Amino acid sequence: MTFEQAVQAAIDLDAPLSERLAVIAAAIRRLDTSYADAADRMVMRLQDKGAGATAPRPGDAMPAFLLPDENGRLVSLAEVLANGPVAITFLRGHWCPFCRLNAIGIAEVQQEIAAIGGQVVAITPERRKFSTALKSRVGAQFSFLTDMDNGYALSLDLAIGVGAEMQQLLGAGGDDLPSYQDNAAWFLPIPATFIVDTDGIITARYVDPDYQRRMEIDDLVAALKRAR
Repeated sequence: MTFEQAVQAAIDLDAPLSERLAVIAAAIRRLDTSYADAADRMVMRLQDKGAGATAPRPGDAMPAFLLPDENGRLVSLAEVLANGPVAITFLRGHWCPFCRLNAIGIAEVQQEIAAIGGQVVAITPERRKFSTALKSRVGAQFSFLTDMDNGYALSLDLAIGVGAEMQQLLGAGGDDLPSYQDNAAWFLPIPATFIVDTDGIITARYVDPDYQRRMEIDDLVAALKRAR
């Protein structure tokens, strides 16, 4: 099975998001052990340094943002919350298969989320054409906002440097982050999800420096229901 076949198998799997993500992780380890080991070392480094530990928590006010969407229109947190509670999810980019599957999982329940009065906003550090391509590819109807230079992620203690080893491996594999993000910093957001009620208060969050793990879709939907 090729890697793309493994990704498609994960997409087609009728299972919780964690199990679908595990299919991709297993395929990477089977096909490229050196890459998988390097990724493990990066995750351990981030965990040891407490990456994301000071990100906003439930009970905190979600810091405001003003970011362009896939159409170039500036979108504010206040504007979003005027329409109901929101799940704000940070994705590394279109090139990341874990982020693609995460976005697909959310898109699969976007009608259910809309029915309960909830919303979703995805935030990536990529240039608009790449976030637009990801939105189209996963069939999302929710907005994809561009966080240029990871400025908003940095303000939340969510931006991390990938490190020299992963930079070399990602570049060798054709993942051109400087082109995708229009800068040469090689920074990425920690994938994270915040559930924010209409008063702007975080009611639930998921922050994990291991990019192979994400908030379960059922947990996201349930948290949005509670935030109404």
